[in-house]
Amino acid sequence: MKERHFLTASLLVACITVATPAVAENPVLKVGFVGVTSGPAAAWGISNQRSMEARAAWINETGGYRIGDATYDIEIVSFDDQKDPKRAIAGMEKMAQEGIRYVVGPNVDDGAAAVRPVAESRGIMYFPYAFPKELYSAPASNAVLGMVANYQSGPAIYRYLKDNRGVRTVAFVAANESDPLSQRDGGIAAAEALGLEVVSGNVTYQVDTTDFAPVLTPVIRTRPDLLVLSGVTPANAPQLIRSARELGFEGIVSTETAQDATVLREGAGALANGFISVGGASTPDIASDAMNEFVERYTKMFGEYNDESNTKVYALEYILETLKANPAAIDDVAEFKRTMDTFEAPNPFMKGNAKLRYVGTTSFGQKRQVAVPLVVNVYRDGAFETLFVAEVD
Repeated sequence: MKERHFLTASLLVACITVATPAVAENPVLKVGFVGVTSGPAAAWGISNQRSMEARAAWINETGGYRIGDATYDIEIVSFDDQKDPKRAIAGMEKMAQEGIRYVVGPNVDDGAAAVRPVAESRGIMYFPYAFPKELYSAPASNAVLGMVANYQSGPAIYRYLKDNRGVRTVAFVAANESDPLSQRDGGIAAAEALGLEVVSGNVTYQVDTTDFAPVLTPVIRTRPDLLVLSGVTPANAPQLIRSARELGFEGIVSTETAQDATVLREGAGALANGFISVGGASTPDIASDAMNEFVERYTKMFGEYNDESNTKVYALEYILETLKANPAAIDDVAEFKRTMDTFEAPNPFMKGNAKLRYVGTTSFGQKRQVAVPLVVNVYRDGAFETLFVAEVD
């Protein structure tokens, strides 16, 4: 019993440190980020880190965040895992050593799976942007999906294109890595369940490929109505799109991963027009004044904005609001888990009476997913336009 009290006190001290009066009077609450901020998938993690930093700066500037009897300044502690599972483990270990209980990331399946033992053994709740169901289904309980999964967005996209664009045949192309291959398999199953004919589903490429014409030629020959780039990174997407169009493909190109409009514009230009992807969890029609201010602050802070940050802004908000609902969870993730089933709070980033709440019962058998709108975008002349908006249970 004494050992338990000592550990609890030590972790609390490590997690919340008091700054000197000359800097701030508020105690500091550290929230971690472990994810990819370099390499082909860097845009995914950079959006995470910047969203957290922009929101934290906003909170601190306006006096801090009230949880229980204290008001905290928020500090983001970041670690670039370079899309390497071993580094992701090292990053999560670093968070544990600093007494950080709540971590956003990792951004890919391998990394999210690799850190699970550390998170569970060291008492860390983490919010990955990765799709394996076993991370969020019992007996797992420490991971919370921070976005809409491909097996939730894929069927919605395919159904929309079947009903509204006459799509009947589909082909899939994926990088030869576990994440995109898993997403491809899920996409094929979803397409077949909707009655679409899969005309090509076994073509893969290496992530360092620079010439995609040989990869895509046999796929284009099958003349699909829809070409799905399963799990494609923001760096590879424009190259694949450009190659497909230069080979004469005139159908629709889509993906279930979020993309970067700037990267598409620079890498594919007008050839990317019509490209469909999952967007950030906001549109002009549903964005609140707070969301618009977040975009302004993010843009001012970093000189640019990534639409995916409309989704990435949510993880930190969910963590803080859940802690606010149960302050005991600051030092005890078991309290956090107990709060999740009944948690509900106003959604500051959407107009109307939208709520922050945990979902995922349909997909995982338990509430281990944040409720964010499923926004599907189409790229047009350098920017994303909203194609449709849906919800996930």
